[in-house]
Amino acid sequence: MWFAFSRSTFMWTAREKLFYLLLTTLQMAKPNTSGGLWNCAHPITYSQETQELLKLLMKESHLANVQKRQIRECLNNGAPLHLACVSMPSSPPPPQSKPSQSTSHGPASKLQKRRTIEQCKAGDSYVRERFRPGPIRDLEKEKQRFQRILEMGKDKGEVTINQRPSKKPPQQKERFDEIMEEIEERRQFLDDMASVGQEHEYANIINAEISQRIRELKMLDKSRTQTLEKGTLEQKRDKTEEI
Repeated sequence: MWFAFSRSTFMWTAREKLFYLLLTTLQMAKPNTSGGLWNCAHPITYSQETQELLKLLMKESHLANVQKRQIRECLNNGAPLHLACVSMPSSPPPPQSKPSQSTSHGPASKLQKRRTIEQCKAGDSYVRERFRPGPIRDLEKEKQRFQRILEMGKDKGEVTINQRPSKKPPQQKERFDEIMEEIEERRQFLDDMASVGQEHEYANIINAEISQRIRELKMLDKSRTQTLEKGTLEQKRDKTEEI
């Protein structure tokens, strides 16, 4: 039977092809008269040169241990060599392409993603930062300052920043003016009622309110309250004299 080359045959080395061709030649060496060379009943005698050549080729052809053992048994027992037992190893399977990783937006995918050289050069990674000088100092003043520090242990020209006194909220002054306006309104009201002849009906109530506000002013400003009391007493005295 003639050997048909398979696709993997073209991947063999020269020694593997030679080994396989030798086995094929041994199979076809004698005509198939009494059942053929490989199917004859009597054992086959292999010459010493053939056995050494087979062992040498078998050693260099990288056969499996099972195939080597089968060939040795055939050589020792005189059994016919079958091509099935010495079939050459097939070509290594083509490298399987790794499945493309699913694009995920997680932090792990961002770490695994690497930029190419072109992308790195296109960015600002290789651009040198421009030098920006700081503010220029007066060297003479700096020398004098260091001299004072070395002589006195401190800079005499240092200006101690005093904390400004916090301004009091103008709430007290505004309240004082507000009370003064209320008192003036009540006095004006009494004058208006006096011109109409109805002052006696509201005099006690308005004077009591004015006195209450004057007491409140005493708590805010005593000096201004005293002058205000004098003016109020004089106004009352003038009104009593008129009556």
